[in-house]
Amino acid sequence: MEATPLKTVALHATHQQLGARIVPFAGYAMPVRYSSDLEEHHTVRRGVGIFDVSHMGEFRLRGPQALDLIQRTTSNDASKLQPGKAQYSCLPNAEGGIVDDLLVYMLAENDYFLVVNASNIEKDWNWLVQHNTEGVEMENVSDRLSLFAVQGPKAAAALASLTDVDLGAIPYYSFVQGTFAGAPGVLISATGYTGAGGFELYVPNEHAAHVWNQIMDAGLPYGIKPIGLGARDTLRLEMGYCLYGNDIDDTTSPLEAGLGWITKFTKDFTNSDSLKAQKAAGVTRKLVGFVMDGPGGLPRSHYPLVNAAGEPIGEVTSGGQSPTLSRGIGLGYVKTEFAAAGTPIFVQVRGKNLPATVSKLPLVPGTEEA
Repeated sequence: MEATPLKTVALHATHQQLGARIVPFAGYAMPVRYSSDLEEHHTVRRGVGIFDVSHMGEFRLRGPQALDLIQRTTSNDASKLQPGKAQYSCLPNAEGGIVDDLLVYMLAENDYFLVVNASNIEKDWNWLVQHNTEGVEMENVSDRLSLFAVQGPKAAAALASLTDVDLGAIPYYSFVQGTFAGAPGVLISATGYTGAGGFELYVPNEHAAHVWNQIMDAGLPYGIKPIGLGARDTLRLEMGYCLYGNDIDDTTSPLEAGLGWITKFTKDFTNSDSLKAQKAAGVTRKLVGFVMDGPGGLPRSHYPLVNAAGEPIGEVTSGGQSPTLSRGIGLGYVKTEFAAAGTPIFVQVRGKNLPATVSKLPLVPGTEEA
């Protein structure tokens, strides 16, 4: 049986010319790094970098029943949205887990834009189609849009010359639509996955190369560099942001994952009754962040977490070296009695139980609001 060929983003050739190392990710050929993960991480934390994350999926939902469909299938309360506002949410499944996490943008009345994970595009689409019983007009625009994340404390300054929009005046989790770098219809969103501040730009593919080049030119005085998925992972891990497939999946409850803040029981949604009961009873495990007590020994996904007696208490879901802290950090599920910040735990690394401490998120302070 032949393997399915990898899909490519619109600027695939550009990334090759920039010397990126290209790897398979979520069915796409994606740039994982251009120089080194460490250099790229610090570039974003201290200055500004640009990611091409065009592998992400985008759906347009329109019609008088669009909000109803979103309300029935997502955990957050989308009725609170106004045009120009975005919301982090998730799609609960019927078994207590999560179909996907996503962003919900309200473009206008009866007009919404959903951004989903690349690995779940088909799965999420089918899930929404299955629940679309009221004739909502649905359009999968994933293959028509490029998505550039310009992240870092210098992002607004680096992009200011490319648009008449006052970027600094866009509140967190808000957006505007307008002309950017001469390209019409660009959605400029004050969101990101790094904790370093910045913007995400949804650009029609026909303008993608021009917009990318303009951003690189305008950002030159600010030290802008292209950034790969490697640094994107360490940046999000320092903030404690969940990665679907690692920290959340079809078997993890949003309440276990610390996503109670996007799980609103003021409305009915998929599996809301059982999640409400779970909240009342209390969860038996929680997703926590932790920092290794000393140098050496990197936590990795699926490494066991144990107590002082060596008894299993959970498992690492994401882990690695924090460039900012210069030591190992991770996320993992532990029994609830070990979930409080300051609790000592141990990570089993190659047969050794190495000490770590449960820590409040973010593990490294960022610039974005909670």
